[in-house]
Amino acid sequence: MKKLIIAIAICLLSVAGVNAQSSKNNSADSILGNYEAVQGGEAFKVRFTKKTDGTYKAQIYWLEQPNDPKTGKPKLDSKNPDKSKRTQPSSQVVLIDGLKYNAGKKQWDGAKIYDPQRGLTANVTATFQNDGRLMLKGTIMGIGEKVFWTPCK
Repeated sequence: MKKLIIAIAICLLSVAGVNAQSSKNNSADSILGNYEAVQGGEAFKVRFTKKTDGTYKAQIYWLEQPNDPKTGKPKLDSKNPDKSKRTQPSSQVVLIDGLKYNAGKKQWDGAKIYDPQRGLTANVTATFQNDGRLMLKGTIMGIGEKVFWTPCK
C-alpha cells in the first residue's frame, strides 16, 4: 500500500512538472534565448531576442562552417531575394523578424521565416514541443515544412 501511494505521488509530481513546463513554454517570452539546429547538413545557432515593439527576432550568431571551403572567406547570404543583403555574412543572417505571440493559439506567428540555403521566405508559426524543442513550421501557398530547434544548454 505504501509503495502504491509513493507511486501515485511520483506520477502526480511528474504531471505537475510537465504542466509547469508547458505553461512556461506558453508564455510570450519563453521563446527568448539560444537554439541550435542542423539544416541541409549545416549546424548553426540562433538567438531569439525581443524588439522594442514587443515582437521577436531570430538571428544566426554561429555557424559550424562560417567560411567557404574553396576561398576561405566568410560565406555570404548570396541567395537572398533582397539583393542589398547578399553581401552580408551568413553567420549574421536574420531568419525571423516581427514574430508575435498569439495567446489564443499558444503559438508565435505573424511573421516570415527566411531559409538562406534556398533563398526562400515563408509564413511561420512556432510552438514548443513536450520535449522542449521549438517547432517552426514554414508554409508557402499551403505547403508546409517543419524544422526543430533545440534550446542551447
